[in-house]
Amino acid sequence: MQKALKIGFLSIIGLLLHTASFAQCAMCRASVENNVSNGDTSVAAGLNLGIMYLFVMPYLMAMVIGYFWYKNAKKRKAKIAMH
Repeated sequence: MQKALKIGFLSIIGLLLHTASFAQCAMCRASVENNVSNGDTSVAAGLNLGIMYLFVMPYLMAMVIGYFWYKNAKKRKAKIAMH
């Protein structure tokens, strides 16, 4: 029962924090639109670079995990073949 309460509590906190992050995105968008309309594109370029960074990271992590998984499986297969 204690574990279920902890999971439920953390889930509710996670949902509340998640909705707060949507408001931040709207603020960033408004700030970038304002800067671009005034002729400053450096903030927009930095924001785009940050978005690309966040986009690439999960795929990069999956590739690294896949590489180590493949390497370990190949090593294990060679070890079994030797016996």
